[in-house]
Amino acid sequence: MPVSKSLGKIQKGLKGKKFTVHPKGRKFQQLNRATLREEKVQAKKRAHTEKRSIELARMTFIQSAVNTDSLKNKEVFDFEETAVLIQEFIARDDEELNELKSKRRQNRPPTGRQQILQQKRNLEMEEFKSGFLCPDLTDAKNVIFLRAWNQTLGALSTLKLIRINSEGQKVLGGTKPVKAVGESKDVDMD
Repeated sequence: MPVSKSLGKIQKGLKGKKFTVHPKGRKFQQLNRATLREEKVQAKKRAHTEKRSIELARMTFIQSAVNTDSLKNKEVFDFEETAVLIQEFIARDDEELNELKSKRRQNRPPTGRQQILQQKRNLEMEEFKSGFLCPDLTDAKNVIFLRAWNQTLGALSTLKLIRINSEGQKVLGGTKPVKAVGESKDVDMD
């Protein structure tokens, strides 16, 4: 008989019993394993949901920036222009952060909201230095799709994403910028 992993099934099996579970017994160990597993699954769910909501916020901001009147007629954007949009995204809470800093009296600890905003900004700046995940705005089809996007998570999977660093360069995988094909020493152009 397979070992039951879900907490609900194990609790259901113990529901009708009139005895208490012994701390060193098999049922107690089963309950313990199932409880720990349930906690791990919930933590992974929360992390995944948070990651997707951050990604959704980024794409929504860039979509609204691309759909502004000044940029509406532009078909594609180069990496430097995309980097400017990313900087605007990172600076979206700067006004509130400066207001919280000015309201705080000298020698007082920062408020919880101020700490959260500052940490969020620092994390986004670190990611921007190494390569910020954003839609590929150099591809015309991708820009058209982004402008028409209905802001659902399901449609995000069809959007082509790239990483751009703070110098306005496309980054592959790690932190190294992509070189032009002519600059690369490894490629033989014969």
